[in-house]
Formats: sequence, C-alpha cells, structure tokens
Amino acid sequence: MPEFKDQPLHASTSEAVTNNVRVEVESQYAAEHSHPFDNHWFFYYTVRITNEGDDTVQLLSRYWIITDSTGHTEEVRGPGVVGEQPVLAPGESFQYTSGCPLKTSTGVMRGSYQMVTADGDHFDIEIAPFALHEPYTIH
Repeated sequence: MPEFKDQPLHASTSEAVTNNVRVEVESQYAAEHSHPFDNHWFFYYTVRITNEGDDTVQLLSRYWIITDSTGHTEEVRGPGVVGEQPVLAPGESFQYTSGCPLKTSTGVMRGSYQMVTADGDHFDIEIAPFALHEPYTIH
C-alpha cells in the first residue's frame, strides 16, 4: 500500500496551463482557525505559478470565484497576490500561501490571474477548480 507522507489526506489539488504559464494549487483544511459550531471553516491554499514560456510575464491581478456547499458564491478581485505583482522570467516560479473562510465545511475555488508580457500583451491564465473540505466530511 503506498504511503503519502507528504500529502495530507485532506488536501485537494488542481493544475492548469494557459499561454505557457502553469498554475498548481493545493488546499488544506485549517482546523486551528475553524469553528464548525459557529459555521466557520477556514482553509489554506498554496499556489505555484511557473512560467514555462519564452517571454517574461507579470501577474497584475487576481479573480476568484468561491462557492460553498449551499451554492452561495463570492467573487474576489484585487491587485496582485499577497501584496505582490511577481515578474516571472522564463523558467521562474512564484509560490505563495493564502487563506479562505467558508460558512460551510466544503466548497470550491476557481479563478484566473490577469497577466501582462514585457511587450504589453495582456492575457488571463486559468486557476482550475480545487476543493475546500474538512477532512471528516463525506462528499
């Protein structure tokens, strides 16, 4: 039987490549910041953005669509990520961790990053859907 020591059983991952930019996400339940009896669940997600193309690109802004298990959807837009607008030369990666509160024990996040090339060409890259779920929740 395989062991997944580095992969928590309650993690969810996603991956997408748009215009030679790869976005990998892993989410994890944050029990220490959650209060289920108050309908408050908290999740961390770690994103790695890798420039697999030949052009230098910069992340300008983010757009998230967060849906909980009741179907309630929130949209979040803002400049950069964690206060930064990283510039990625070919082959470079940028990784950050952020968090998301939910009013239910499960949900889904997806979205996009707005990027620009050194030549001024703007394009969006996909953030594929990934699950947010408490480890003991039956799906």
